[in-house]
Order: sequence, then structure tokens, then C-alpha cells
Amino acid sequence: MNSENKQLIANFLDIAGDFIGSGYKSEKKEYKFEDNSLQEEEKKSGNKYIDKEDITPVNAEIDTIEQVANEIRICKKCSLGSTRTNAAPGEGSLIPIVMVIGEGPGEDEDKQGRPFVGKAGQLLDKMLNSIGLARTTNTFIANVVKCRPQNNRDPYPEETAACARFLERQITILKPRFILVAGRVAAQTLLKTTEPIGKLRGRFTELTVGTSVYPLLVTYHPAALLRNEDYKRPAWEDLKLLKSKIDNAG
Repeated sequence: MNSENKQLIANFLDIAGDFIGSGYKSEKKEYKFEDNSLQEEEKKSGNKYIDKEDITPVNAEIDTIEQVANEIRICKKCSLGSTRTNAAPGEGSLIPIVMVIGEGPGEDEDKQGRPFVGKAGQLLDKMLNSIGLARTTNTFIANVVKCRPQNNRDPYPEETAACARFLERQITILKPRFILVAGRVAAQTLLKTTEPIGKLRGRFTELTVGTSVYPLLVTYHPAALLRNEDYKRPAWEDLKLLKSKIDNAG
């Protein structure tokens, strides 16, 4: 309630008091009222005050990738929000054939606020280009966590849980035709499994997000290929499988 309305109510009560008491109207009093804050109004009405930054749209038709990105950049839902330099929400085509989902930002990504920009990212770009994909034209790249875990450790379950809604919204908005998951952590997080990546890769499975089902393929993380060349052959087989699926889909 604002100060003007409070003054009107006070004047009315004064007049009523004069009438009941002496029957004569006394001199008008001025009170120093202040406007209530939105938080106070919410508390009086019994509703919970919600800051604008905490609002997540429930209508996918009005949600946008940029809006999700802005929320990610100010997010403090887990401890990673206090240790990051920059969040890396994701980037790429807004009408992607493929959405690539990795684990999380590394040192270079943390500095730039972009996903897959270090050595592993450069290799990923080459892998995608080999089958006609690119983040500039037909691919969107993101991670299961949007902020860098210190020392590039695996993200904790509470951290992937804090970011889960952001990733779900990105998938729902973008509606990629296929999802390529890079690495063990991302694969186990999305598929809710503890199976090793060797058993998860090399075949398509399905990921349900909301009411939609997306064909999903797991492969090795580019960083793993840089550490162990034995992974390059199976990773190439995965890429050829993805390319075949894309071509057959028309």
C-alpha cells in the first residue's frame, strides 16, 4: 500500500473517532507514512515474494535461448556460481540438426564464457566438420553444467541437478533432430546410468524431454581422444553412424 492511501484511511478513522467522541471535527493530522515494498505486500497477502531473476517461464512458446543464457550467467543455484569466471551457456545454430552435449566448461571456456573453445573444442569442430556439421550453421553446443568445476573435476550430482532445468529448456526450445553426447559424465547424467561409456557408445538410444523424444548417440569426449589415440577409431565410427542417420532422415 502506498503512503497516499494510508493517509486517506487515517483521515477517515480520525473523522469517525471525532464523531463518536465529541461530535466535532478536529484539525486534520498529517502522518509520515511510507510506501510498502513489494516484498512486504507479498508477505501480508500470504504469497511468497519471488525476485524476477528467479522466474523460469513455464510456457515454452515464450522461452528463448537468450533468456536461458541470461539466467545461466547470473545463476547461483550451486557452489560453481561463486567460483566461476564466466558461465558458458552454449552457442550455435538456433535450428540445429545436431545438439552436442558435453560435460562442462574447462579453463579456456571459463575465461571466454563459451563451450568447447580449448584444444578439445578445436578437435570437436574438426570432428563435426568431417561429417558436414558446424556450430556456425547447423549445430548447437552445450554442457550438462554451465560453470567450470575447479581443477576440471567431475561435477557433483547437486551441480548437474542445478543445471538440469537449463539444459532441458535449451533442448525444448531448439528441438534438435539428433543429440550427440560427448563423454562419460554427460552420457551417464543424461541417461541416468552408471554404465561405462564403452557400453553406451556406438548405438542410438532415446532421450525423452517433456513430451518429445530425441535420438541420442554417445561418443568419447574429444579430450579423451587427445589423451588416448585408441579412442579415435571408435569415435570416427560413431560419427559415421551419426552421419548415416542424418542422411537417412532426409
